[in-house]
Amino acid sequence: MTSIDLNSDLGEGFGRWTLGDDRAMLDIVSSTNVACGFHAGDPRGIMQTVLGAVEKNVVIGAHVGYRDLAGFGRRNMDVDSADLVADVIYQIGALTGMAAAVGGSVQYVKPHGALYNTIAHDERQANDVITAVQASNPALVLMGLAGSTVLRLAAERGLRTVSEAFADRAYTPEGVLVSRRERGAVLHDADLVAERMLQMVTEGTITAIDGSVIPLTADSICVHGDSEGAVQMARRVRERLLAEGVTVSSFITGGGN
Repeated sequence: MTSIDLNSDLGEGFGRWTLGDDRAMLDIVSSTNVACGFHAGDPRGIMQTVLGAVEKNVVIGAHVGYRDLAGFGRRNMDVDSADLVADVIYQIGALTGMAAAVGGSVQYVKPHGALYNTIAHDERQANDVITAVQASNPALVLMGLAGSTVLRLAAERGLRTVSEAFADRAYTPEGVLVSRRERGAVLHDADLVAERMLQMVTEGTITAIDGSVIPLTADSICVHGDSEGAVQMARRVRERLLAEGVTVSSFITGGGN
């Protein structure tokens, strides 16, 4: 692999509470998953993040989630299909309007948190999200966990998909993310994370939490914007990849930095 996308979840501050350094991260990533107000984000902050992305030629994605501000979208929810479809359409529409207001556009959709993890295996909710994306704009790309159910179903239904790996998260031997409730689920060593991502890009494997080496290939790498040391980590991943001749660019033609 000679090129890969680097993305981060941004726009997640709320009112007087700042979460992450969006401006700094936008100098590093090629795509950004912008909160849409359901799990995080307020209109002013979201607009600032979208404007920054437009200024820096970073591709914009809608980071849609459960209606769960209190839980930051990380609580599992058994949402009725009609509600979930409408909620996802609403979030995509909101971000689409804000992006258009500053000369940008939403190019893809990445579900957040518990919704992301649920649709990795739950066919009903996965199909609901796919239905919402297609109803909003069938040209949108759907980003999801590499090897997940939602990406398989989306491809079968005609959506373009992008598979994702997580730089700052541990994997089980089965190739799924270690639960945040378990020790060692979130990684903080920037050098270690950079080496893991270089391994994934160049060898198609990653070292699981038990030390086993498992196959993993992806089109995009995510560094969570709210993680401790997120900017340093993303910068180190980018530098390590570039040093080995890997280009960091968006999966959207002409996008990224």
